[in-house]
Amino acid sequence: MHPLLKKILIKTRNVVIGLMLLSIFLILIMRWIDPIGSMLMVERKIVNWGITQQREWKDWDAISDNIKIAVIASEDQNFATHWGFDFDAINRALIHNQNAKKIRGASTITQQVAKNIFLWPSRSWLRKAIESWFTIWIELIWSKQRTLEIYLNSVEWGEGIFGIEAASRYYFNVSANQLTPYQASLLAATLPNPRKWSPTNPTNYVQKKAEWIRAQMANLGGKNYLKQME
Repeated sequence: MHPLLKKILIKTRNVVIGLMLLSIFLILIMRWIDPIGSMLMVERKIVNWGITQQREWKDWDAISDNIKIAVIASEDQNFATHWGFDFDAINRALIHNQNAKKIRGASTITQQVAKNIFLWPSRSWLRKAIESWFTIWIELIWSKQRTLEIYLNSVEWGEGIFGIEAASRYYFNVSANQLTPYQASLLAATLPNPRKWSPTNPTNYVQKKAEWIRAQMANLGGKNYLKQME
């Protein structure tokens, strides 16, 4: 092997190993230290510098159980039991997407946290592979409660609105611990496209989805579902 090529390969290997160790370190410290923002927030700020971003962190006990179970019912009903990947959902999505015009995703809440906190928005296989790496380590290091807590404090709920506290106050003028099941279901229903849909001015589709979410919340056992995550 040519000495220059060997040197490049060694440096590349060292950089990759360094980045892998850094990613594990970041996940480890976020087990206890709240992230100050997310890569999604950075990307949105770069695209539209003039938008003021609203976000206020709320700890697990200061967030209504209604919104916790609502996003689980909407986004990831096997959240409490899977290890970061819902393979049944992935298989259903693959079958659906073979002939469907509208692509269906199968990302778990853990995968969405990995993407929003650490990665850039894209649909490339490289991004998906790195997302999987973060997902595995999040599942190994964080509790389910911690993962959902970070998700709820980081998810986008409108232009410049990040986290459940900012969303609760902006749309319903209440704190995150005061959300009703109805309000929570409307917030969860907008998550596929939060900059297009509004929980306070819902389309027929959002209203129907919110109704479905409330039914699923009951089917999952309501707040009792969260006991699986303790």
